[in-house]
Amino acid sequence: MTSTQQPLKPTDVITLDQGGSRKQFISARREGSDELAIFDAFKPGSSTVVAQMAFGGLGFHDAACARMGGVEWPMFWLQGDVCPGVHVAGVQSFAMEGRPVRRVMLSNRVVGSFWSDEDADYCLLAGLLPADPTADRSAQTLSSFEQMEAGLKEVGMDFSHVVRTWFYLDELLDWYDEFNVARTAFFEARGVFDRLIPASTGIGASNPAGAAVASGALAIRPRHDRVHIQEVESPLQNPATEYRSSFSRAVEMAFPDRRVLTISGTASIAPDGKTVHQDDVVKQIQLTLDVIEGILKSRGMDWQNTTRAVAYFHDIAELPTFDAICRERGIPPLPVAPAHATVCRADLLFEMELDAVLAVPASGKA
Repeated sequence: MTSTQQPLKPTDVITLDQGGSRKQFISARREGSDELAIFDAFKPGSSTVVAQMAFGGLGFHDAACARMGGVEWPMFWLQGDVCPGVHVAGVQSFAMEGRPVRRVMLSNRVVGSFWSDEDADYCLLAGLLPADPTADRSAQTLSSFEQMEAGLKEVGMDFSHVVRTWFYLDELLDWYDEFNVARTAFFEARGVFDRLIPASTGIGASNPAGAAVASGALAIRPRHDRVHIQEVESPLQNPATEYRSSFSRAVEMAFPDRRVLTISGTASIAPDGKTVHQDDVVKQIQLTLDVIEGILKSRGMDWQNTTRAVAYFHDIAELPTFDAICRERGIPPLPVAPAHATVCRADLLFEMELDAVLAVPASGKA
């Protein structure tokens, strides 16, 4: 497997060539007065778009889809709870060449993509919505998990194959505790605590359907015993389950030729679960980067192994602050999509999720 980065500011393209297939992670941020120009990087071409995330005003949704020539792939469109909706902040896409991709359909909507290689079967679900967006929020949360299961069933998979989830909750601060109770109840009912607890991101953002939650998941089903999937602990934070939030800090998927690390949404939280550096966005960004770097290094990786990241800002005007901190720390330019959204606590001003890949040489050691 080989990896290349093509910085096309304001668009970053990370390309992974692997066994006759090519994967591209495209991360872009808005630049200039044309709110829709950012979508020019995502028009269908030789690659199949597996899934896409767009962070910006809901009012841009239809025009953006038209600008991309029609969206036939699963998509998250999200307007953060604190976003006024007058801008598009960032967009991210995962595309593939060289392997057939099957769409996953529910209720005549494309909600996922399924593909396979010699190591595993993969299903990426995005933009899932509860069956009844008028139901109470706990019921919508349960329905979101049921929709995940229904999508996975379409390709012969189930929730035991899920390694990562995303949840975007409308007015998150009003009911995040309620969401966590519902998620924990589902995990208990499905025996999740007896096996791998997925990595996850939970952010405050609304969706075009007006549902209480939009969700997604990545599921992997190994094809042989040389694929190993495991939870990765954070050297600087205790498990989130210790403060009643049911997700892993990170999950690693080890394949014969590569190791893939997916890091959950990470914020300025102490080992005891309390917020650190209240009202100080600079120190919160610094600690968040410390925590992510600690996880990367614990797996023999560093920032240059990043394939995609999303940075969530309570105040999107702090994006230049984040860029400056990265430069000061010597962090190379990262493929980051910025998002203007509420983090899971009122006193948290920044959160970041990140994926990284490390090639494994033929000796099997990396």
